[in-house]
Amino acid sequence: MNTTPNRIAATFAALQAKGRKALIPYVTAGFPFADITPALMHGMVEAGADIIELGVPFSDPMADGPVIQKAGEKALALGVGMAQVLAHVREFRSRNKETPVVLMGYANPVERYDQIHGRDAFVHDAAEAGVDGVLIVDYPPEECADFAAKLRAHGMDLIFLLAPTSTQERMQEVARVASGYVYYVSLKGVTGSGALDTSAVEAMLPRIRQHVHIPVGVGFGIRDAATAQAIGKVADAVVIGSRIIQLLEDQPHEKVVPVAIDFLRGVRKALDAA
Repeated sequence: MNTTPNRIAATFAALQAKGRKALIPYVTAGFPFADITPALMHGMVEAGADIIELGVPFSDPMADGPVIQKAGEKALALGVGMAQVLAHVREFRSRNKETPVVLMGYANPVERYDQIHGRDAFVHDAAEAGVDGVLIVDYPPEECADFAAKLRAHGMDLIFLLAPTSTQERMQEVARVASGYVYYVSLKGVTGSGALDTSAVEAMLPRIRQHVHIPVGVGFGIRDAATAQAIGKVADAVVIGSRIIQLLEDQPHEKVVPVAIDFLRGVRKALDAA
C-alpha cells in the first residue's frame, strides 16, 4: 500500500505556504523509448516539477490530439502497457519518495488490468507501486463513488477534468467525489489544440471555485514559459503535456532527459517570477 497518503495535498500545502504554483508536466509512459520513463521523471523533478502526470498508453485516446496519440501508439508498439507503467513508477519511487505521481488515461487499460490480475488489482498494485492519484478521462463522476472510495482507502486521489462547457451541476458532481486537485481543460477540443485564451480561463476559475474547494490546475494549450506564467497567476497549477512530447519525439536516447530539463527549467523560472 502507498505508505505516504495525501502526498498531493502535502505538495499543494507546501507550495501555498511559499506562494508558489505547482508545475505538472505530462509525459506518456514508454515514450520515446520504453526504458526512458523513470530517468525522465527524475529529470523533470530536478527541473522543478512538483507533480508528474504519467500517461498510460491506450489505442483510442479520445481526449488527446495527434501529438499524444502518436506518443501512445509508439509506446504501445514498444510493449508498454499498464504493468510496465506501474513498474516505471516503482523504479522512480526507489529513489524519490516525495514527488506525487498521477496516472492519466482511460477506463479500458484499468478494467483490462483487473480482468487479468483480479478484482481491484489495479487499485492495490498502483498504491503498492507508489501512485498518488488517478485521472480516468472517461469515468464520469456520477459513477465513480465506489472507485474513489477504494482509491482513498489506499491513499490515492481521484482527479477529474472540467471544461469550458462544464455546467454547474457537473462541477457539483465533480466536487462531491474528486480529491487531490481538479484539472481544468482550458480549450474546447483535444490536447495540443488551439490558442489559449488566458482571459477566458481567468473568468472561469472563480465559477469552478464556487463548487470545488481543492486546487485547480489548468492544462491543454500551455506551450511555453509565457503562457505558463499567465496561467500561473490565476490557477493553482499549470499542466504541460503536448509541448513536452513534441520536444522529445525525435531526440536520441541520450538527449531526451536533458531536453526535458532545459524546457521545464525555463517554465519553472517563469512561474516563480509570476
